[in-house]
Amino acid sequence: MYTLGINAVFHDSSACIIKDGKLLAAAEDERFTHVKHGKRPIPFNTYELPFHAIDYCLKVAGIHLKEVDHIAYSFDPALVISEQAKGSATCEIPFYPQTATQQGEKNPWENLFISSILNAPAQLADGWPHHLQKRFFGAKTTDWEWHFVDHHTAHAASAFFPSPYDEAAILTLDGRGEVASTTYGIGRDTEMLRINQVDLPHSLGLLYERVTTHLGFLHSSDEYKVMALASYGEPRFIDQFREIIKPGPNGQYTIENENLVGRFGSMRLKDEPFTAFHFDLARSLQFVLEETVLKLVDWLYHATKTPNLVLAGGVALNCVLNARIRDLSKFDNVWVQPAAGDSGTALGAALYVDINERKVTAKEFVMDHAYWGPEYSDQEIQHFLEWAKVPYLKMEDVATETANLLAQNQIIGWYQGRMEFGPRALGSRSILASPIHPDMQSRLNEVKDREDFRPVAPVVLEEDAHLWFKDAKFSPFMLFIYDVLEEKASQIPAVKHTDGTARIQTINEQQHPQYYQLLKAFKAITGVPVLVNTSFNTLGKPIVCSPRDAVECFWTSPFDALIIGSYLITKKDGKENLRSYTNLQAAETII
Repeated sequence: MYTLGINAVFHDSSACIIKDGKLLAAAEDERFTHVKHGKRPIPFNTYELPFHAIDYCLKVAGIHLKEVDHIAYSFDPALVISEQAKGSATCEIPFYPQTATQQGEKNPWENLFISSILNAPAQLADGWPHHLQKRFFGAKTTDWEWHFVDHHTAHAASAFFPSPYDEAAILTLDGRGEVASTTYGIGRDTEMLRINQVDLPHSLGLLYERVTTHLGFLHSSDEYKVMALASYGEPRFIDQFREIIKPGPNGQYTIENENLVGRFGSMRLKDEPFTAFHFDLARSLQFVLEETVLKLVDWLYHATKTPNLVLAGGVALNCVLNARIRDLSKFDNVWVQPAAGDSGTALGAALYVDINERKVTAKEFVMDHAYWGPEYSDQEIQHFLEWAKVPYLKMEDVATETANLLAQNQIIGWYQGRMEFGPRALGSRSILASPIHPDMQSRLNEVKDREDFRPVAPVVLEEDAHLWFKDAKFSPFMLFIYDVLEEKASQIPAVKHTDGTARIQTINEQQHPQYYQLLKAFKAITGVPVLVNTSFNTLGKPIVCSPRDAVECFWTSPFDALIIGSYLITKKDGKENLRSYTNLQAAETII
């Protein structure tokens, strides 16, 4: 049985394909269209489906769209329509652009929004781009069974079903769903029970978005920048945020008067410099977010009495918050799915439908890596390089020769294997560098045209992680921070953030053999089992996907070298310069 999962409502459009409980492929549409987050969360483009990601998933499965048995769409318009019929205003979908309405007045964009979702099956059958017709042409809405899955149920399923636990408490913290913004549940085997929820318009995720806008960033995109900015400030506005965020009993909370301009003054414009005020505002928001969520988590622990907690929703991408939950809550284990934002709801919806339709009683899948996206063979890469007349050198020992370049303080584009699912680059589409030189953070921020305050993250051999980062253990998705051990900090200054922490990724050989061998080779040369790992993209662009994307990004950015499959590309001219670049005596060079 094939189940296709689709997320298309707000942003981070994505798709996945599952065959009898086994995940075959998952990807965000942005990787193919080069539109960051796939689209903006506005009602005018709710009709847009992730056709390119769907096409990729069908290609991996080796099937046509009409051969799919079930389609799971991670939003249920019936929930909104039902609330409308009750005359409830709590379900109002917060849209951008926002239109001022009186209390209880219907949002003027809501009909357009709902109708686009209701017509998604027909749009899938006949709205595909012409160049993708191979796997779409001739499909009819009667070829499959369509399922609208509650958005937060999809988030919860994406957190629990791929987790390593047979029983866990489930917390979803998102900006918006149909009715809820936050849900609490418990999962056992293949069953999930929702035990409470917080409804719109009260939403920690939406508040964080609005402060993101107030600080001059792009909402539904740049919230992670606010998290980074917070490390530079002092929490001097916590009383104001405590007036806005009011925790209540049984996991409830309200968001009170959100007039940010009235409370904090005018918005920062995009090109205005950052001041201590901006740092302190971000720090105060982060502080009260952590404080509030810890109260919610404490209630959930006492309500479920289980040692395990799984998280999903856009707020669960806040790695500082995740670390606070790990360190300060009563839960023994905390697990976060790597595509915890809306892109992961495609996976959650598909797993939920697959399990229910096949009436499975035991969990079958654990997500221990994030490499579910496209890959290209050496033959395909070489064909493209020759077609594009790009000079390259074929490497005989990719890991050792790349480690030599990194030890020489070179910045490397690293393109290997299947692409990551989720927002983090985890060693398949990464920019890598040595952490040993203090100026590497600023160099990388300049290469990527990023703000100076942005940290860069380390990848570390799993078996060595605890020797470099306090109490570090299995952390493959870069979703938790750890303190850099004081005695090691001087050896890896580039990855130590201003607060002494680092958002680490651990790697073992089973997850990504080539990446693991690179870390081993770098350790053999330098004694340091750590590299800087940041995403292979530049400002405002999605992570590169195809060989063309990688080469274009490399040639338009000040990288030193690109390692793509088994091939080395540099900005040196001619065969002899290429050969001397790495002193590879036996390598085959083709110009």
